[in-house]
Amino acid sequence: MPRILFVICCLISLISFSGNSFAAEVEPATSKKIQQLQNTIDTDVAWLKTAKGELKDVSEYRIRHKTNLLRQELATLVNQPEPDLAYLVPQVNKQLIFLDKVGQYIDERTTELQLELGGDNDAVIMQQIIKREEDRDHYLQAELETIAWGKLLNISVDNAEAALTAEVLLRADYFESLVTYTQAQLKKAVADASNAGADVSTEQKSKVSLLKDRLAMHTSSLNVAVEMLEALGQDTTQIKQTLFSVSGDITQDVLNFDVASSLIEEWMTIAKNQALENGAGMTFKIIIFLIIIFLTSLVAKLVRKVVRKAVNSSKLQFSILLQDFFTSISGNVIYALGLLIALSQLGFELAPLLAGFGIAGVIIGFALQDTLSNFASGMMILIYRPYDVGDLINAAGVTGRVSHMSLVSTTVKTLDNQRLIIPNNKIWGDTINNITVEQERRVDMTFGIGYGDDIPKAEKILTDIVMAHPKVKQFPEPMIKLHTLGESSVDFIVRPWAAPLDYWDVYWDITREVKMQFDAQGVSIPFPQRDVHIYHEKSAD
Repeated sequence: MPRILFVICCLISLISFSGNSFAAEVEPATSKKIQQLQNTIDTDVAWLKTAKGELKDVSEYRIRHKTNLLRQELATLVNQPEPDLAYLVPQVNKQLIFLDKVGQYIDERTTELQLELGGDNDAVIMQQIIKREEDRDHYLQAELETIAWGKLLNISVDNAEAALTAEVLLRADYFESLVTYTQAQLKKAVADASNAGADVSTEQKSKVSLLKDRLAMHTSSLNVAVEMLEALGQDTTQIKQTLFSVSGDITQDVLNFDVASSLIEEWMTIAKNQALENGAGMTFKIIIFLIIIFLTSLVAKLVRKVVRKAVNSSKLQFSILLQDFFTSISGNVIYALGLLIALSQLGFELAPLLAGFGIAGVIIGFALQDTLSNFASGMMILIYRPYDVGDLINAAGVTGRVSHMSLVSTTVKTLDNQRLIIPNNKIWGDTINNITVEQERRVDMTFGIGYGDDIPKAEKILTDIVMAHPKVKQFPEPMIKLHTLGESSVDFIVRPWAAPLDYWDVYWDITREVKMQFDAQGVSIPFPQRDVHIYHEKSAD
């Protein structure tokens, strides 16, 4: 008999071990997909050695795209509770070798492009170099992720991590210098454009725009380097100070009223010349301008009404905030398009106008960061609809009814009739309790009776009171149970269900009725009390 039991235990252990091993293995479909992606990448890498021109760009795109897909599959396998080490360790090592070769290839291509500088196509070549640097950022981040995989799989990646740290440190130092240099060039270009005033040339404007784009791209690469260095445990305080100063200088350079005034002076000069040379034609254009504005306002109002009627449809079930958003944005878009068309009739060039809007957008982005944060939170509230106008909520430490909503703030009227305007990022970043969103709410109450009182009698009194209240819901059924034996009382929990708006009416009414019925029917309600005993000692005479 002991031998049979021993054999059975061995079989059970073997089956359990086999089951665990099978669960940890990579599925054949996944393994096949990874192998197909790897074969495609190897083919494109071989083709890349002989490809030229646009074909080389297509091959590079395919390699990056297929590599991303392959890495997604590997990430899923690595993050499993019990990853298949026998399969994943070689795959991760392959990725480290592949990414190292990709880095060498990008360095070689960048060096080739740098040698071509000094001709008429410098602007185009610089854009290609910047594109290479963006690719380099992408693959460096992939290498950091792969090293993290290696640590999870207990692979020795100390050398790879040390090499990556050294490379990113050099890269951060390079881009820090490049950002500082480009920033100085941008300041000079903005100053030259400002001094030119109304005579600012197209070439000067293009130079400012090009340097702004270039500074933004260099700053992006420096940001990537900072994030990677922080992940690698390196100090990035100095680099962050450089980034902060650059962002402030960008704001200062863009917020240059001389450049904006030169654009306005240019428009005024055009209007003046046209008024003198083409008086009658200008008058006709002004009339056309006014007619377009008038018709645009009519069309905008009509569109608002149509959109309002559409979004109010009960089938769509849009929140009030979403209805107001669609209604407002539809009319504003129509009016903006009409205004641009009307301005074009007066001879204004739309390109400088749109460029001005772009500058204004950058200014607003830096000056109104908190407002944009509220706007983003408002968009999230609009999409996920945690509450709507009229709901009773508890959010950002405030309890009240929502009386008005916008994309930047929510107006709440508290229960004592105070009006509070709360920024949306305070609400979205905190717990939101929508009290009235559900159809019923449980009213939790506790009542105590004396230890000498009749428990069934008290229970019947409580049941009769709860069931007789007109605002107590019959379903879910109320709960009335003896809950605890306290120090001085026997406590019952009474938990009826009511509509959210009737919560306090039910609570107050039942509490009042319980007191009255207990007194009328001789059921005591214990309260804390203290007995004082006085002892007299007889004196011995």
